[in-house]
Amino acid sequence: MSKEKILVVDDEQDLVKLTCYNLGKEGYKVISAYSGEDALFLARREKPELIILDIMLPGIDGLEVCKKLKADPELANIAILMLTAKGEEIDITLGLKLGADDYITKPFSLKELIARVQAILRRVRTSATPKDYIEIDRLRIDTYKHEVTINGETIPLTLTEFKILQQLASKPGRVFTRDQLLDAVSGPETFVIDRTIDVHIVALRKKLKKYADRLITVRGIGYKFRE
Repeated sequence: MSKEKILVVDDEQDLVKLTCYNLGKEGYKVISAYSGEDALFLARREKPELIILDIMLPGIDGLEVCKKLKADPELANIAILMLTAKGEEIDITLGLKLGADDYITKPFSLKELIARVQAILRRVRTSATPKDYIEIDRLRIDTYKHEVTINGETIPLTLTEFKILQQLASKPGRVFTRDQLLDAVSGPETFVIDRTIDVHIVALRKKLKKYADRLITVRGIGYKFRE
């Protein structure tokens, strides 16, 4: 089976060449760009499965590129892994809100980058074949029945708790901001504010018992479900 196509975007040419070389060794088809404008052009022409996108780019920056990609129906499904500098929590949060799938902070190891790439593409493949349930070990989330079981035993969750767990577990490893979780749980029968998400996470951890450590806090940003 042929590997997916990846577009690497960064204005640091040495970093791009090294990244492309190592991704190529893993069997991926790799293309590159050094500016936001070129990234958009190649994304439209090549339709990659994943874009590794630096936030700090000359001209159109990475956040604007992300925004334009997600606004284009033909490109919106392309996964995005953001490259960020330390201390850019605001940019990270904004990027995730705009639709980026994950981020990695510079400087990073190529081993970690490849692991993130593999995880994102695995999620992309999984989401292409939707199921009525999510199963992790002995934890089962039945999205049709709105029921969660551990070893076959039903775990009583509130509607909001169920929606939060379903959202996080649907894409293991992906970081969700509090605002994204709020959007996922909001409805006519629910009223949730920003920090209430934290309270629901605490309650979920208690109820999930040995699976509590699957709910990971990403400081200053939100939460993710450990793969």
